[in-house]
Amino acid sequence: MNNAELLKTQFCGMDFNTPLVLLSGCVGFGEEYTRVEGYSNQDVGAVCLKGTTVEPRLGNRPHRVYETPAGMLNAIGLQNPGAEQVIKEILPALPKQETRFIANLSGSTIEDYAEIARQFDDTDIDAVEINISCPNVKCGGMAFGNDPEMSARVVEVCRKATSKPIITKLSPNQTDIAENARRCIEAGTDGFAVINTMMGMAIDIESRTPIIGNNQGGLSGPAIKPIALLKVHQVYQVTREHGIPIIGQGGITSAKDAIEFLIAGASAIGIGTALFYDPLICSKINQGISDYLQQHDMQNVSELVGTLTLNT
Repeated sequence: MNNAELLKTQFCGMDFNTPLVLLSGCVGFGEEYTRVEGYSNQDVGAVCLKGTTVEPRLGNRPHRVYETPAGMLNAIGLQNPGAEQVIKEILPALPKQETRFIANLSGSTIEDYAEIARQFDDTDIDAVEINISCPNVKCGGMAFGNDPEMSARVVEVCRKATSKPIITKLSPNQTDIAENARRCIEAGTDGFAVINTMMGMAIDIESRTPIIGNNQGGLSGPAIKPIALLKVHQVYQVTREHGIPIIGQGGITSAKDAIEFLIAGASAIGIGTALFYDPLICSKINQGISDYLQQHDMQNVSELVGTLTLNT
């Protein structure tokens, strides 16, 4: 069997060329990444667009990005032109015949999420990813995703506002991610992205101030991979009985990493920070997954999902 057939998979009813998904915030609104010589949309199953809010946002003060040991801090602040411009000017230009495109929806209130989900429902976008790590301005800035009740409420209002597949992006910065996943399933989510970034800080020792203009930022990259793997495994214990798929993400830089996430329970693999230092990494990861499947006499990547056997 050829590599293309081995790698084809389904996620929330969508046909993916491969299990790889380019993560929100790492490739702009999709069209920017096609400028990389040698890149092909055929290498990925889907592209998650940059986080979008109802109204335009300028984002945070600099510095917004800082490299850390085995990782990267970012605090972009959801800079984007707003939903109306994204829908009218960006979506029509996306090469939808080549891969799937997923909108990333963000908000500061429950009403924001409902409104933006409604706006994207009347488009040809393939699915929506809801970023519940945003701060709830009505609750003193606490992130929606850190409380199962608030997470479920966001999913619930989005479910009422759209018929498109909903992928809920879960935060690792919470007490019980499995309970949060369970509540989101009850509220109507179709899939999960596990995990979002961890919160972190870097300090300039000469000025004795945070390097990131927002004081703190989201940590991504290889440093968070072991945490992400565990969270995928924990969420999979809840999702497998419902047949709800997971995009596993967090520090994936090789085929080996990707295979670990598939074994832990992910049905698709999110690639983010690795793109910054190797923009063509997706084809390499695809080849490594294909080689592994052939070596183990598997006919499709789905045969590998959730095959972890725990030590007793």
